[in-house]
Amino acid sequence: MSTTLESIDSMYASAPVTPSYLPAWFAERQQSAWQRFLAIPTPKRGDETWRFSSIKQLDFSAFRKAPAVGANDLIARSIGLESSVAKLIFVNDELVHIADNLPEGVVCLPLAEALVSHSDLVQAHFMKQDARLGSAKFVALHEASVTNGLFVYVPDQVEVEGSIEVHHWVAGEHSVIFPHTLVVTGKSAKIRVVEMIRSADEVQPGLCIAYNDLSAGANSKLDYVVIQACNEVSRVIQINETTTSRDAAAMGFILNTGASWARNESVSRLAGSGSRSDMLSVSIPANEQEYDQRTFQHHVSEGAYSDLLYKNSLYDHARTIFSGLIFVDENAHHTDAYQTCRNLLMSDTSEANSMPGLEINADQVKCSHGSTSSQISDEEIFYLRARGIDPVNARQLIARGFSVDVVDRLKCEEVEALVLKFVDEKFARIAAGGH
Repeated sequence: MSTTLESIDSMYASAPVTPSYLPAWFAERQQSAWQRFLAIPTPKRGDETWRFSSIKQLDFSAFRKAPAVGANDLIARSIGLESSVAKLIFVNDELVHIADNLPEGVVCLPLAEALVSHSDLVQAHFMKQDARLGSAKFVALHEASVTNGLFVYVPDQVEVEGSIEVHHWVAGEHSVIFPHTLVVTGKSAKIRVVEMIRSADEVQPGLCIAYNDLSAGANSKLDYVVIQACNEVSRVIQINETTTSRDAAAMGFILNTGASWARNESVSRLAGSGSRSDMLSVSIPANEQEYDQRTFQHHVSEGAYSDLLYKNSLYDHARTIFSGLIFVDENAHHTDAYQTCRNLLMSDTSEANSMPGLEINADQVKCSHGSTSSQISDEEIFYLRARGIDPVNARQLIARGFSVDVVDRLKCEEVEALVLKFVDEKFARIAAGGH
């Protein structure tokens, strides 16, 4: 069956209109992005960057820009960390709650406000990288349509203890949202951001096209955690762009438990010597969910370190696709890079596709990549049953343990507890025979 995306252009009768109070440079960027969106060819089945993907999932013709809705119930449901240094809640890209107790000098604002009050700083970092993993058309649609999101700037020498907590809700049937996250750290700064993307109910399909700009300054530490727990009739595209300067460390973690189909594209650009990037993910698809993950570890400077660990536990007729590339530039000598994707097949009908890769153009490097797919062994089940654990719970315990070593790398008990809460909720739904 051949599928095209021509119908997506009808999401809007014309280009989205940039509010007049926003800076001229942003309006120009949005107009240019709209033209790119119209001009960029639609992904097709034969494209290498969409290999194994279900192209039919890209028919977004039924979706429309999300309307304004009542938010009181969703504010009450926006429960995440036990404590946070700031909390923002967005419903259909509209800010409905903000509170913070951040150190002096730290800027934490909705993007719509930051575009006015910190225009030059936003412009210097907003969507600077070209989309390279297949979703250029949707990146352009995001840029043309984005109206709000999170902006954080941490100045030099400022370390924020605790996490900024952000909730994004999509509400209304066939609503589409475009959340954007822009985080910039100065020299020797530190910050952690935890975001959750969810649906207002379990029955109305929605669409989320999200984009993250993460820029870690010299010798800084930037941690970003996103939990995607939309309802299982929704679809998600999430683009993650991270750049590390000299001796900086960035960690990105993705949890996928929701959506009928989700596409994650993550690029980590190690631009400074001695910098580090950790790319982590846990995904638990069930029923007929499909998670499509593409990654690019780009070593630009020498002496940088990157480590990718993705783990998928697949149930029922679920599918996953992983395609990752470690790319080492000519002058990036003494690179140290690792890439691992592991799949735990919890049924005979699940399907895991993995395509790890290396391209090395420098000397004295240490790089490795690999992927494994396996089922739970009979010996593991027997061991647990011998200790009085029934087969269903035994399998769930093993699957949970399979994911925990990735979660442990978050190095923050409060964030780990939040992630495991969503993990356990998904396993409970699976055990109950739900979605």
